[in-house]
Amino acid sequence: MATDKELSDFLESVERRAFKHAVYAVRNDESALDIVQEAMIKLAEKYGDKPAAELPMLFQRILQTTILDFFRREKVRNTWVSLFSNMIPAGQSEEDQFDLLESYAGEEGSETTESTADKMEREQVLGIIDEEIKKLPARQREAFLMRYWEDMDVAETAAAMGCSEGSVKTHCSRATHALAATLKAKGIQL
Repeated sequence: MATDKELSDFLESVERRAFKHAVYAVRNDESALDIVQEAMIKLAEKYGDKPAAELPMLFQRILQTTILDFFRREKVRNTWVSLFSNMIPAGQSEEDQFDLLESYAGEEGSETTESTADKMEREQVLGIIDEEIKKLPARQREAFLMRYWEDMDVAETAAAMGCSEGSVKTHCSRATHALAATLKAKGIQL
């Protein structure tokens, strides 16, 4: 059984990688934070009494399930929003309607400090890499992130993804070749 300290240390060690994994999946920082927090709470509540060695596999499976749940909820929300979006109250024109998205629009140029040229270039390259990872097919992206970002071995990745080790190797190989070719075409040498 994992002690409270072991559970806490484990959650602390995976929080950044789990967040990045969730961001790649849902493409929204706030939603990704919610997903990671929900997955961590589920792990602590339901599986906190499991041995510490089992926590990484359990957490990966919980994180994947939580991401899928997010997409299911979004589908339901989008259905309701689209149903009610066509309803305009009597006497109100479309121009007079309140737009929730406009109220959450951030201020442009709100960064308070100037970036150095090196920092800017690095951020641009990382942004391009992030975008290219997001474009990978879901299973390739999932295998790639678990193997190279989460530093899981092939067997752990296969168990977390619910597929064979050969499939994990194939997905990772295809992902790395696709990323390398795309980045090379954009002039980025890693």
